[in-house]
Amino acid sequence: MLGSWSFLVGLLLAILLGVGLTGPYAAQMNWAVFLLGIVIGLLNITSSEASAFLTSGTVLVLVSYLGANVLGEAAGGLGIDLLVSVLNSVLVLFVPATIVVAVRAVFGLARN
Repeated sequence: MLGSWSFLVGLLLAILLGVGLTGPYAAQMNWAVFLLGIVIGLLNITSSEASAFLTSGTVLVLVSYLGANVLGEAAGGLGIDLLVSVLNSVLVLFVPATIVVAVRAVFGLARN
């Protein structure tokens, strides 16, 4: 149950962070989103779900990163800058989750 809530709260906080509604607490929110990503990787993904999560998580991380870079180079505007910020915040959530699940999967493979 904690893993499910951490995913929902982490995604909501990442969107709020990206939209800029965190004000002076942006650094603390960034750390909170990062730590929730670690919690998601540790508690929310079982070994049977690891392969599907790694595939979708890797695609999400790559598309978010490339999307933020491509949109960042495009002509600026409030909508584009906002989208780039949200994509970067999603990266803060999903990169640690994907790394934790990948490391757990590698250790699982090494045990077998």
